[in-house]
Amino acid sequence: MNREREIVKASVYGIVGNLLLVAFKLAVGFVSHSIAIILDGVNNATDALSSIVTIVGTKLAGRRPDRRHPFGYGRVEYLTSVVIAVIILVAGLISLRESILKIINPGTPSYSAITITVIVVAILAKIVIGIMFKRFGDKTQCEALIASGVDSNYDAVLSAGTLVVAIAQNVWGWNIDGAVGLIISLVVCKAGIEVLRDALAPIIGEAEDKKLVESIEAYARSFPGVRGAYDVVLDNFGPNEVLGSLHIEVDDDMNARQIHELTRKISEGLADKFHMLATVGIYAANTTGEFAPLRATLDKIVKENPKILEVHGFYGDAYEKTVYFDMVIDFYADDEAIRDKVVQALEKEYPGYTFDVVVDRDYED
Repeated sequence: MNREREIVKASVYGIVGNLLLVAFKLAVGFVSHSIAIILDGVNNATDALSSIVTIVGTKLAGRRPDRRHPFGYGRVEYLTSVVIAVIILVAGLISLRESILKIINPGTPSYSAITITVIVVAILAKIVIGIMFKRFGDKTQCEALIASGVDSNYDAVLSAGTLVVAIAQNVWGWNIDGAVGLIISLVVCKAGIEVLRDALAPIIGEAEDKKLVESIEAYARSFPGVRGAYDVVLDNFGPNEVLGSLHIEVDDDMNARQIHELTRKISEGLADKFHMLATVGIYAANTTGEFAPLRATLDKIVKENPKILEVHGFYGDAYEKTVYFDMVIDFYADDEAIRDKVVQALEKEYPGYTFDVVVDRDYED
């Protein structure tokens, strides 16, 4: 699949569809003197502009890495979603202002059978466009297309609101044009805020996808000689550019050549299977022999504290009398206090040892 071509194709479909709706709604809105229909048409114009922004952003994001940006331009796609969110918000605020003015100085909108037919067609069209954007967005993992799909779904609901205005006017003689326009404006603003939140999330940094992390760990553990896989950290530079790291636990008697071969195979496999450039670190493990009782004591302490999610990387150095291990602690717990409590309990049982403990965070969602 050519991802860029698919995104551009979906965006072109969106531009054509939304421009046709703009022409329909503006014509009907001016003829019927309905601010709700006119604002709905303006909103469709911003949708067409959003698709243009998506095309530009996709082209920029697809540029090859260079010396100034060695990890590529993939994050431009996230900025594209930010621009789309701003466009939606501006359209919502403008609509809000016009709706308030319409409430203060109401006109007398009229809705013919043709007008109502156009509104129904618009609702169906936005549903189709929304489904199209969603499918292409999921297929290409493009946040901008997914955001446009969400916006189209909102538009279908908003057009349905305009239909309610028409029915209320024609059946009961109620002029609720300005009020519905106000509701439409608020919903559009809400959609803009939600799209902005989702667009900023990968730029600021999100929790790791639990299923993806578990898949990466399972893949690393599938190699002979790997006793465990931990500490998966992913840094997203765009949909097709992920840098990451993880640790694997191996027996402490493996030599440098064996470790080199093992980590090289894992790194290459992660690149092929998960499209990520990964650095693989090593934990040497010796949980048997003279350190088995100490490890059992540690496991008992851990089980008594539900805030400790996991212990790994256990290694005892008999010569230095130092024990190393990592603890994964609940994100909202007092990690330093828990660490100190565990160390104190171990020192009480094994006074001759020093304990080097690293506190890890749970980065999964």
